[in-house]
This record gives sequence, structure tokens and C-alpha cells, in this order.
Amino acid sequence: MANSEMAGRPAPREILVSVPKLVSAYYTEAPSPDEARTMVSFGTSGHRGSSLKNSFNETHILAICQAVAETRAQNGVTGPLFIGMDTHALSEPALRTAIEVFAANGVELRVQDGFGFTPTPVISHAILGWNASRAAKADGIVITPSHNPPEDGGIKYNPPSAGPASPEITGRIQRRANELIASGNAGVKRLPLKRALAADTVAFIDYVTPYVSDLRNIVDMDAIARSGIKAGVDPMGGSGVAFWEPIADMYGLDLDIVNKYVDPTFSFMSVDWDGKIRMDCSSPYAMAGLLANKDKYAVSFGNDTDFDRHGIVTGDGLMDPNAYLAVAADYLMTRREKWKTDSMIGKTLVSSSIIDRMASDIGRKVCEVPVGFKWFVDGLTDGSFGFAGEESAGASFLRADGTTWTTDKDGFIMDLLALEILAVTGETPSRRYAGMTAKFGKPFYQRIDAPATPEEKSALKKLSPADVHANTLAGEPITVMTTTAPGNGQPIDGLKAASENGWFAARPSGTEDVYKIYAESFKSAEHLRRIQEEAREIVSAAIKR
Repeated sequence: MANSEMAGRPAPREILVSVPKLVSAYYTEAPSPDEARTMVSFGTSGHRGSSLKNSFNETHILAICQAVAETRAQNGVTGPLFIGMDTHALSEPALRTAIEVFAANGVELRVQDGFGFTPTPVISHAILGWNASRAAKADGIVITPSHNPPEDGGIKYNPPSAGPASPEITGRIQRRANELIASGNAGVKRLPLKRALAADTVAFIDYVTPYVSDLRNIVDMDAIARSGIKAGVDPMGGSGVAFWEPIADMYGLDLDIVNKYVDPTFSFMSVDWDGKIRMDCSSPYAMAGLLANKDKYAVSFGNDTDFDRHGIVTGDGLMDPNAYLAVAADYLMTRREKWKTDSMIGKTLVSSSIIDRMASDIGRKVCEVPVGFKWFVDGLTDGSFGFAGEESAGASFLRADGTTWTTDKDGFIMDLLALEILAVTGETPSRRYAGMTAKFGKPFYQRIDAPATPEEKSALKKLSPADVHANTLAGEPITVMTTTAPGNGQPIDGLKAASENGWFAARPSGTEDVYKIYAESFKSAEHLRRIQEEAREIVSAAIKR
């Protein structure tokens, strides 16, 4: 699909969302059980939708929060529920609705002072901090649609493991929520907001100080301070906006916060590739403002709205997410002396194979899992993963002493790690990546979409290697053909094929009539194009049998 003429340009006023219209629809519109697209659907990152499309309304939040309250009770979760929200316009109305339901259900709530914003990794960090020394386990909720456009809302649940919930848990929440909606939410318990806020079970706390104070235990903040590096920071109007000044003050860092504003229309953003406003810190179009100042700072960075993703900018430009994952994993695995000597690098099976080549060179194993950060939770908990990252610019890693930091993606630590790498090695992450490609080869990586009917998408999810009869890929023998992830044997909901110098993976989209083709070549851009073409042919032949 061709890029919009507006891509990379400041957002024009005519495309800004009407916040009054959006919030009004949250309260006055509702889903219909007869329209599946309007009902609760938990994907890899919770339920997302828009009040303007009847897919994220008060009805949804009432039902989802009641379902969460019942699910945590069934699972014996009796500690507090740490709850946070991002800066999307629908997040605060949803937070207030959630408080009404959880208070009525007797759930202990922990909310940021003054109804402030709370990033995803901060919630994960708070859950783990509580659970480390208490028998009554805590869990959490983040109200966010991540980097989605301003008209969207979202909500996701983190169980006591503090990472994304398993499909079994989210499936139970989804089923119960839709049952409640179908019944007109007759089973939802709710208090008026004023009474809910006065309940003994609702407490407002400071999320900022405990998280910021603990950063010294995962990133070498002293090395960054000693280096005197001047870094540019763009919170992109997200939930971490109130964290950067305390970080700079506490550790004596020279951080230039280029945008301190929160605006639910996100009018300060540049337009993404398709003409939409999207806080995607891995997109050069959305990051155009920061890229315009790339030569002003040694390193600069931005984050998506809930701060679980990162975008790293150097004088060489915006780093590809796969490139920075490789650099970060290499640095950490060779510098963190207290980590287990057999700790692995966790990666999704659609991440670049340069990570595998680097890991082999330094003698570390790679555990390749399906798409979704939930597959990294156990490994980050027991320390078997030192570092875990996914191709969409989300990652986390262990504390310096080898213990768990978060089990969800953390954009803050990935930003600060880029400064540590420069401070300790004298090289920017992009320079280190250039050295890596000189040693292991330069990968050509791209994700594209191919049209598919709902029936074809269903067939793709159900494929087995026996359904595929191709033997070669872009002129090389196929060495791997799989529908499960080699690291944990879980279904990948699609197909992956690999040869010596390239691979592709195909997965159906959950929201559009397309399937996604991820592909990589270590030969050339032309070789990548051949892989993509043959991937379409291989998948098309297999799903039409």
C-alpha cells in the first residue's frame, strides 16, 4: 500500500479527533451482541476498540472489570490490583468506570495520585515488588490501546506473574464479559464514583518514586551520569511524561525533554505512513519530529503511549527494532557478570536472525517463541531469559544481579540502556550494529500484507508442515518448515520456512482480511523480494488445498 501524502508531516487540524464526541459516545453508545466486531475480544494486548465504532464503551469496561474481579477471586488473588492508564482520551473515563466496579466488588485498588498516568512497565514492576514479600498476591490492569490512534481505547490484564495474561485467562475474561454484555450487564456490581473513591479499599499512591529509585539496579545510571551524555527525550504525549524529570534529577542526567505536553488529540504528532496519527516509536514517520533533531544529541529516544515500546535515534537515524534488539542482547549478555551463565536470549520467531548469529558467536542459546510477550514471562521470572525482545520494539531484561525486573515490556530501560552502551563502550548502538553486520552479514527485513478471506485466514492458522510441498525458497533448499515455535513447541498460528540465507513467516491478521508476511534475506534486497513472492505462492497453495 502506498504511503499517504501526509506521512511524516505535522498532523493537520482536520484529522484531529473530537474529544467531546469521543467521550460522549463512550457513555451513550453500546455494543450489540449481534455484531461480533463490537463485542469484547482479547488479543495479544488485551481488548481494544473505539467508542465511535461501539467497540470500546462504558458497557465494555463494566463487563470486563466485573469479569476480572470474578476471575481473580476464582484464582485466589486477594492482594491489591494495581491499576494505571495512559493518555488516550478514553482512558480516564474507563479508569473511573473501573474504579466503580472494583470498589463494588471489594477489590483493593492502587491508583496513581491525582489520577495521574501510569506506564505498563511501572504496573508490572509494582506487582512484582508487592508479590516478592507477601502471601496475598497482587495483579494489575493497564487502560491503554498502546500506540493506536487517538480515537481508540484499550484495557489489558496482568495476573500475579505481572506480565501479559495467558490465553486461558484472557479467554475466560472475554467469555464472561460477553455473557454479561449479552445480559445487559445485569450481573455487574457498581458503586457511584463518589462512594467508590471513599471506599477503604481504594488508595491513591505514588508510582513514580519507587520505580525511578529502583532504576539504578538494572541500568548503570552512574556510568551515564559520569559520561555527561546529552540525550533527547520525546515522551510522545504518553504516560511516562511525568517520569523523565525525576529520572534526570535523581541521577544527574543531562536529558532534554523535547515535548512535555499531553494532548488527547495528539496534535503535536507527525502523521504515520497511512495518514493516521499513531504513536508508533518504531515508525520514522511518527518519529519525524525527533529525527529532525538527530544531530543535536548523541542518542535520543521516544516511546509509545504506555511506554512498553522504544524507538532509538542516533546520528545515523532511527534504528530498526531488530537492529537494536541485537545490539542490546549482545551488550547485556557479555557485560552482566552476575547473570546465569546459561541464561538465554528470548526472541519471537519473526525477529531477525542476526540475533541467532550473534548469540552463536558469544556462546548463548536463543529461545524462539510465538508472537506475544506472554511467552517470555516464565523465563524472565526464573532467570532462564536474561533478555527477551520482540520485533515490534518491545523488550525487557533482568536486573544487574540476575533477578526479575519486569515481566512485561519496558521502554524506559531500553531507552536508558542505549545511553549506558554509549557511556561504557564509547559507541552509539547504531555504530555497534554496523560492526555486527560487518561480522555476521547485513539482513534485509520487511513485513508486508497479503489479502486473505476469513476462510483462508482460518486455514492458515490450522496448517501443518505436511500441507506444504515446496522444497526450495528463493533458490535455496528449505531447511526448516514449521507451524510451531522451536523454543517452546507452541503453535505460531501460521507457517515459517527457512533456508541458509533467508526465511519467511506468515500469520493471519486478527483485525483485517489479510495475512502478514515477515521475511528476511542475508543476501540482498532482490533476494528478499524473491522470498516474499515465493512466500505468497507457498501460502496460497497450502491454504487452498
